[in-house]
This record gives sequence, structure tokens and C-alpha cells, in this order.
Amino acid sequence: MDWDEPLAKAVAAPKYDTMSVADLEERIEALQAEIEKIRAVIEAKRAARGSAASFFKS
Repeated sequence: MDWDEPLAKAVAAPKYDTMSVADLEERIEALQAEIEKIRAVIEAKRAARGSAASFFKS
């Protein structure tokens, strides 16, 4: 990062106390979907690392 690049601003967390039950449940579903996407990326990276490791061991 260069000195003249703007710093990324943190996103404020939602106010859960003011959200309805339906909104909270939707939020949970969205977060669970995001977690599944991230887990898939992790597995793909692990598989790629394993492939690379086996290639270079040969």
C-alpha cells in the first residue's frame, strides 16, 4: 500500500436490537451463504496447494 492510497473505511455493524426477527433471520441466512462460499474457496485453495506440493515433490 502506498502512502497516498486512501485507507479502507470499516463498515459499521448493523444495529441488531432495532432489526425485526424476519430481518435477523434473513441476515443469518445471508451470513451462512457467505460462510459456505468462503469454505468452498478454502477447499479449492487447499486442493491447489496439495496439487502443487505433489508436483514439486516429484
